[in-house]
Amino acid sequence: MLNLPNALASLRILLAPLMFWVILNPDIFTDNGFHISWNYYFASLLFVLASATDFFDGYIAREWDQMTMLGGILDPLADKMLTLAAFLGLMMIGEASAWAIYIIIVRELFITGIRTVAVSEGVDVKASWAGKVKTVAQMIAIGFLLMHWPFGDTLLWIAVALTLYSGLEYLWGFRKALLGGEIS
Repeated sequence: MLNLPNALASLRILLAPLMFWVILNPDIFTDNGFHISWNYYFASLLFVLASATDFFDGYIAREWDQMTMLGGILDPLADKMLTLAAFLGLMMIGEASAWAIYIIIVRELFITGIRTVAVSEGVDVKASWAGKVKTVAQMIAIGFLLMHWPFGDTLLWIAVALTLYSGLEYLWGFRKALLGGEIS
């Protein structure tokens, strides 16, 4: 069922490739042949708008009692598409460490694969606080890197550390779930 929260998550999915394209095309905004790097501001605006939908879709789903199985799939998918599109774009233009991005990508794909298997086996997989903090840290790092603000690289490595920590927490939860129970 496509309700407002699911529509917001779908919008985030649609904004991810647009933001990726804007990051990779620095010459789309020019003024009489003089290059102005407005694309980073536009990419940042797209990223902030898309990130805001992450907050609002969850809030609306809970407050309006519109939580659906589709939303449970769309929301984490949209998060992954948005952050990975931004990180890949930043890496491809040399604004983010390739190693940091590889670590994040491998963790995200691995945990997403395990979550998919767990859900297919009927295991209830809830987002952990560490996973939520990881997502916020990644989004903050992306914002700083897109805007070329100081400490962007430091924030990226903090996000990497939180990404690894939350991945280990999920693995521990999956281990416990295999022995019986749900992941919380």
